[in-house]
Amino acid sequence: MTINQPTILVIDDEAQIRKFLRISLTAQGYRVQEGANGREGLAQAALGKPDLVVLDLGLPDLDGKDVLRELREWSQIPVLVLSVRASEGEKVLALDGGANDYVTKPFSIQEFLARVRVLLRQGAPGEQQVAHVASGPLVVDFAYRKVMLDGAEVGLTRKEYAVLAQLARHLGRVVTQQQLLKDIWGPTHVEDTHYLRVVVGHLRQKLGDDPANPRFIVTEAGVGYRLLEG
Repeated sequence: MTINQPTILVIDDEAQIRKFLRISLTAQGYRVQEGANGREGLAQAALGKPDLVVLDLGLPDLDGKDVLRELREWSQIPVLVLSVRASEGEKVLALDGGANDYVTKPFSIQEFLARVRVLLRQGAPGEQQVAHVASGPLVVDFAYRKVMLDGAEVGLTRKEYAVLAQLARHLGRVVTQQQLLKDIWGPTHVEDTHYLRVVVGHLRQKLGDDPANPRFIVTEAGVGYRLLEG
């Protein structure tokens, strides 16, 4: 075993497939991590910092495309989809959703290993995968989609979480109103700044953040918002 041995995370609910891939990948000198469902796989991706994810789409708790969407919120790790879904539409949805490659089951292990090698070569060496961001006592956990304040979880709506997560990804930098509206509400809502004001107002209430003397979210008048570095 070497220090630079690549780590591959296999997210698949079929124990036999995981065992087969573990044996095949280990024989090629890779370290293997496993997740039997979507949530377990996302946790492993955050904690184990693998170099490549092999993702099944038919998981018992989350559809694989939802796992991929959540993973892409905080990581650009290469993802190889391995699925029985062979339709062109499924492949297009997965690739458009952020997958780097797609292999259908049943599959040739030699072709699979070749695709793994290609994705590992294409991966960005040393690219930091940030699973969470802290602003003082406020922690945004992208992997689990949770927000903690002073060690206690803060209950947020989907839009509230989305706005805070976007600010956290650009910690210390201004994110414009138009960018937030486009990314979260869609390109047809870039002028609907009142949507954003309402959500930011609710966020501040839940975080106990005084806009006149902010600990977390700063308003850059006429421009956008910034999450303070803690």
